[in-house]
Amino acid sequence: MSSDSKSKSLERLSRQIVIIAAITGALGIAIGAFGAHGLESLFSSRGYDAAFAAKRSDQFDVGVRYHLLQSAMLLALGALTFGAQRWRIWSLCLSLVGQTLFCGSLYLLVLTNTPKLGAITPLGGICLIFSWLMLIPLCCKSGDE
Repeated sequence: MSSDSKSKSLERLSRQIVIIAAITGALGIAIGAFGAHGLESLFSSRGYDAAFAAKRSDQFDVGVRYHLLQSAMLLALGALTFGAQRWRIWSLCLSLVGQTLFCGSLYLLVLTNTPKLGAITPLGGICLIFSWLMLIPLCCKSGDE
């Protein structure tokens, strides 16, 4: 592959990652807004006591916090101009799977009051951790490797 085609390929992948970061970031903000303004009435309509509602609200907030943190990481990933594409793709994929499993399981746990969904959360957390760890070989290997 020529240097020019590698450069165009990297630029295309970077643009795609930034678009994905924009979408996941916007979703994180929207979900966070729902958590801030809609959860209380949802919990009230279900008759949750204050302590239980606070616990579920905290769980929801953790999901939103990690969701937005991963969206910021994806934005940075898209802005990088070095490294092998395969590590960038691995980081992207692990981040998206991690956001879905970790954050999604917390959102669903809170909204459906299904504690069994908490069993999925650590799998998502592992994916999130590895999405960050993929940045190490990305930084250590050239785009040619």
